[in-house]
Amino acid sequence: MSDQVLKFLMADGAVRIEAVSLTSTWQELNRHRSLPPAVNAMLGELVAASTLLAATLKFNGSLVLQIQGDGPVRLAVVECAAGFGVRAAIKLSPEAAVPEHASFRDLVNASGQGRFVIVLDPKDKLPGQQAYTGIVPLVGNTLAESLDYYFASSEQLPTLVHLAANETCAAGLLVQRMPAEGGKEVTDIDAWDRARHLAATIKREELLGLPAQEVVRRLFWEEPLAVKAEQPVRFSCTCSREKVAGVLRMLGAAEIESILAEQGKVSVNCEYCDTRYEFDAVDAALAVRGSPDAEPGGAVH
Repeated sequence: MSDQVLKFLMADGAVRIEAVSLTSTWQELNRHRSLPPAVNAMLGELVAASTLLAATLKFNGSLVLQIQGDGPVRLAVVECAAGFGVRAAIKLSPEAAVPEHASFRDLVNASGQGRFVIVLDPKDKLPGQQAYTGIVPLVGNTLAESLDYYFASSEQLPTLVHLAANETCAAGLLVQRMPAEGGKEVTDIDAWDRARHLAATIKREELLGLPAQEVVRRLFWEEPLAVKAEQPVRFSCTCSREKVAGVLRMLGAAEIESILAEQGKVSVNCEYCDTRYEFDAVDAALAVRGSPDAEPGGAVH
């Protein structure tokens, strides 16, 4: 049951329970990275969180979680696309010195200026439609506490999130009180209280050492649960040579000519998967001019 996000309902739909355990996906995401342990654990938690949040949505598009930090971590981005293809990128401050046991606050909110951004980007936008962007402060000492705050303040849904990650696994558990039809809350408060108290007993080593199915079974074995969905999760990057060409067009001919004069070619690495794209003088000229297959300019996605 590894590398799946599992969804359950309990107490006649009063509470949503989700669990995820990522091993091969998380290791593939990290194949080209060498991060300090504390930073790596934080990024893994963000990856697990992205799948849990995506699983709560009825939405055909991408969910992007972004942390804009004021500590050693300047930017962390995770995208969970439709179909649960996940990719991640991270940028550290050039002068970053990360203590081995640095906390989440130390990494991204050292001066209280960190921000948590959630973007919902529809796959097939209507004319004039923009992606939804929600921005909240980083609250608490963990990523999970910031997510709890986001749900309470932006979604008005009582939610409890647990996250954990190490070099081999990224895992998480989400328990959420469900709204009823018409936006009214389900009245079974006892079910929600039971669920959050049971979820609060989960230990880090259990999240990291057990399959998601077993985590749920151990916590909620006395509760009647209905399996709502099992969704495979995988690493997936959508970068392409055409998209990189679009970035070169945005830079413009003068900037490209300067790079060619200095280096003899233009080289771009995708920050998500580390794929390297190289353009000689002819390829770069065609990219700037706009080849028939090139996409409009934008980030290297």
